Amino acid sequence: MIKKHTGFRRQFLSLLTLLGIVLLPGILSSCINDKMSTSPSDILTFSRDTVSFDTVFTDLGTPTARLVVSNRSKQGINISSIRFADADTRFRMNVDGQSGSEFHDIEIRGKDSIYIFIECYIPEVADNEPALVEDRLEFVTNGVTQQVLCEAWGQNVTRLRGTRLTEDTRFTAERPYVIFDSLTVDSRATLTIDPGARILFHDKASMRVEGRLVAQGKPGELIQLRGDRLDNVLPDVEYDIMSGQWQGISIAAGSFDNRMEYVDMRSTDFGLMLDSCADLSRTKLYLRNSWLHNSKNHVLTAPYVKLEAVGCCFSEAAGSTVALLGGQASFLQCTFANNYLFSAITGPLVYLGHCLPDSDDDSVNPLMAATFENCIFYGIPDDLNTGDLTGSNVFLRYCSLKSTGSNDDNFIDCLWDTDPMFLTDRPIYYFNYRLKDDSPVISAGNPAFVTPAAMTDIDGVNRLADGNPSLGAYQYTKN
Repeated sequence: MIKKHTGFRRQFLSLLTLLGIVLLPGILSSCINDKMSTSPSDILTFSRDTVSFDTVFTDLGTPTARLVVSNRSKQGINISSIRFADADTRFRMNVDGQSGSEFHDIEIRGKDSIYIFIECYIPEVADNEPALVEDRLEFVTNGVTQQVLCEAWGQNVTRLRGTRLTEDTRFTAERPYVIFDSLTVDSRATLTIDPGARILFHDKASMRVEGRLVAQGKPGELIQLRGDRLDNVLPDVEYDIMSGQWQGISIAAGSFDNRMEYVDMRSTDFGLMLDSCADLSRTKLYLRNSWLHNSKNHVLTAPYVKLEAVGCCFSEAAGSTVALLGGQASFLQCTFANNYLFSAITGPLVYLGHCLPDSDDDSVNPLMAATFENCIFYGIPDDLNTGDLTGSNVFLRYCSLKSTGSNDDNFIDCLWDTDPMFLTDRPIYYFNYRLKDDSPVISAGNPAFVTPAAMTDIDGVNRLADGNPSLGAYQYTKN
């Protein structure tokens, strides 16, 4: 696993021989210096002074970290010792293709480097809070000792594998839950998730709700539904930005009265999918002050169901952020935005299907009834898949749209061709749908639409404290 350039001399000589070129010894020695320095002033340089791992789960190894060890001297250096200071260290390294905790007489030629790969294993501890594990990697060269700090935080977790909950169950915030394979809420059971709980899903894992889901966080203690990769994909970019880390959540046709409040659900394959039930007498799902984002398909799919969303942000999807087909839906103070990174976006911000009388859909189900009030539509794709809702039961009132257009019986008091000026900065992977100080949608909402449920936003900010509400999920506060 070590990468050195010691084979360069041999390859260089072979190339010269093949070309029939003969160099004088003095010329060749000017390219490569085999002398070994014994001077204490010739020491090592390191690519970083601290090898730090993001929080990792106990009883599992960390990802592998790379440390580049360089010799800036023209002469070679012999590292007489590489070892961890603690004889019982939790860290291990790989040098020159060999794993261990201590190595001797490792040579680095002049102006050359080697790679050292470091991992850490942290056993389970009694405390639910993350525990720090640290050690120092010591290098002794020409009688000089140099150190690189190694540190990792270990977090105890509750692991669930292929689990079916057949009775009422509560997930708390004491320690994260890691779901392997699948988690199913049986038709006889309710899963309640407490504020601040973290539900982490391993690769290809999913949740299926056949009974009832009640996930209710609160401001500052959002419930996290995300993948279980806690490391970085780039030095300053979390792996969390990658979609498709886990499958997503599906809510079965026979499941009703589900609630998700103050939930951050992200990085899925298919997002949140509500199975069609064609029963509009009962609410399938109530969403409030939640952020659903970063899906390889749609963030939310809702065919022929009754759905209510208040103060929610739907963003980053390879398809549409929200895909509706028939049914009955209400969106109040919601933000629909799409700055997806990883592929071309194949759908509009919001897809409206089976909403027009001349629809090609021959379903016997009634046409869609949907309202969007005090909402924002803005992103890379078009706002909607149709710009003419005449004759439909779909209404947008006091909404901001990227599209150019004009108000009519279905688009009422809307702002057209409007950039809401989010804080989002896509080139640096920063997705924040709060508003800049000079946003045109500040105080542009209709206060009559603000119900008690919509009175405060995800951050707990009162929408009417300074007069009219801002459009979208986040009430403006001065930056």
